[in-house]
Amino acid sequence: MFSKSVLRGIVLEQREEMEEIFSVERIIEREAKAEARKFLKYPNILAILGARRCGKSIFAYQLFRGNVFAYINFDDERLAGIDARDLNRILEVFYEIYGRNLRNIILDEPQNVPKWELFANRLRRTKKVIVTGSNSQLLSGELATALTGRHVTFELYPFSFREVLEFLGKPKEAYTTKERSELIATLRDFLENGGLPERFKFGRRIIREVYNDIITRDIVRRGKIKKEVEVKRAANFLISNFSNEFTFRSLKSIAGVKHLSTLSKWIELMKEAYLIIVLERFSFKIKKPTYAPKKVYLIDTGFTTTAGYRISENIGRLMENTVAVELFRRRSYWHPNWEIYYWKDHQQREVDFIVKNGSEIRQLIQVTYATGIDEIDRRELKSLIKAGEIFNCKNMLLITWDYEDKINIKNRIIKATPLWKWLLSVNTHKDRATR
Repeated sequence: MFSKSVLRGIVLEQREEMEEIFSVERIIEREAKAEARKFLKYPNILAILGARRCGKSIFAYQLFRGNVFAYINFDDERLAGIDARDLNRILEVFYEIYGRNLRNIILDEPQNVPKWELFANRLRRTKKVIVTGSNSQLLSGELATALTGRHVTFELYPFSFREVLEFLGKPKEAYTTKERSELIATLRDFLENGGLPERFKFGRRIIREVYNDIITRDIVRRGKIKKEVEVKRAANFLISNFSNEFTFRSLKSIAGVKHLSTLSKWIELMKEAYLIIVLERFSFKIKKPTYAPKKVYLIDTGFTTTAGYRISENIGRLMENTVAVELFRRRSYWHPNWEIYYWKDHQQREVDFIVKNGSEIRQLIQVTYATGIDEIDRRELKSLIKAGEIFNCKNMLLITWDYEDKINIKNRIIKATPLWKWLLSVNTHKDRATR
């Protein structure tokens, strides 16, 4: 058991460290702040989930900043071995420091503390509680049972391109040739190195560290996997094939495992740990085959550096991966009713993204590394047109590298827009009515 004096010292030092970060380092207001704050109007639990080092702790801190609140980060070696009996002592320490009228509490990465969910449930009866976690299954099992109907989950993503420009103090418009060239250079860096906030401070080294932590701590250790070499081989295969279709059988032969169910479990762990996004092929069938072909994307394009990729050789795939992450980011922040798929028919016609809202196909999106009309593969346009006819969707978008126009084919209009412009033209109109 931890003494109150030890816990008090840790709580005060952690708070001092966080305050120093805000006073010394450049901190921007995350674009999801206004939306997330709505869930703190009443005593409740807001669970902020997302990849390691994507900024969850800072974001949680921002949400309560300006109010009296208590903060503790359980991902601290000094708290190793803490158990349920110590949690009430922490609350007593909070009251001693902040007063008995304390109403706001942040529990940062508490998932390794036994029975913490019961503690959080007790707190939320009279307080607003923010919980952060690096795994989407934070609210599964006992926690989901303890907090049924009493929590809201919010997924935070690494910096968007908009946030990168704000962090670097660069304009989000390009009126001159110089401004345009600088914006494109920043976009190239964003495609290659991703948006993990700490990489702007520590460089690529931190990307490798985050990747290793996800594999060893969030996948191998959490999943109690004995075949660590095979898991790493499977992860490397998926990273090498980002923005591409894969099958369980192809992955099975690469990883060297016997059962497809084993691979299915590993992929779920990778998704839950926010390493990858797996996109399903769109089908009108309600039940889809478990092992059907799927497409894989990385939660942050910076992870491609772990496989030694060069931007000049893979810019088209990096563009597609960036669009995929941005679509999921927009769904999390502003459009929770969106469903995102890709489409492919028996003639191998393919559309990169289908955005579905309820029963409506809202938009069809194709991504291509093209700077002019002559560089656009006609098959990509034909696939868009065909999908538009099948799904009765007129909203067809072609995201290019640097080409903008309206393309008229068979009296159907395809809007071509440069990637940088699409990334900056986010529509924050909310459709959270059914959340």
